[in-house]
Amino acid sequence: MIRVLLADDQSLVRAGFRALLDAQPDIEVVGEASDGEEAVSRVRELRPDVVLMDIRMPRLDGLAATRGITGDQGLGGVKVVVLTTFELDEYVFEAIRSGASGFLVKDTEPDELLRAVRAVVGGDALLSPGVTRRLIAEFASRSKAPADHPGLGGLTEREREVMALVGIGLSNDEIARRLVVSPLTAKTHVSRTMVKLGARDRAQLVVLAYESGLVRPGWLG
Repeated sequence: MIRVLLADDQSLVRAGFRALLDAQPDIEVVGEASDGEEAVSRVRELRPDVVLMDIRMPRLDGLAATRGITGDQGLGGVKVVVLTTFELDEYVFEAIRSGASGFLVKDTEPDELLRAVRAVVGGDALLSPGVTRRLIAEFASRSKAPADHPGLGGLTEREREVMALVGIGLSNDEIARRLVVSPLTAKTHVSRTMVKLGARDRAQLVVLAYESGLVRPGWLG
């Protein structure tokens, strides 16, 4: 059972998401929160698998709440998906850097929301290739001088290559075709790279690829 917490200051939005999610045989909404402070408190209490987190909330916004959750080592298994009204919301980029596993627009199709919840729990890429590339382009426009990451030295050449391909927005299937390996092998390389670098998910691996200079702006191809 996938356990979900809903954090949004609009009760109608929470009710809509709850109705959709609770109707699934493998998903259960275990709690709700109407602001960021309550969201962090409820996550610590309920330990859900996924938090659907609105960005704009009273008392504590979704960005700060996300940092509070992802920065707590005791909540390492909790995935945060931020919700926004617009795909290019100015806070989405910072949410990813704060540890969110991805983001969705609030008017996303029901099937896409369900797919996203299941995908993030399974450790797969949450963001569609198009959204991922927009995120990467945004990161590239803001990126600073490369910084050394202590974990890079522990990567094999193949893992560095895979990390660079993740960094330019390729899916596991696309990486497999590029390297002429099976999709399972590509996924294994991605997973091992994440473990070695301490990345919570694929989105953070993209950020690390840019911050370390392994991928540079202009490589979107």
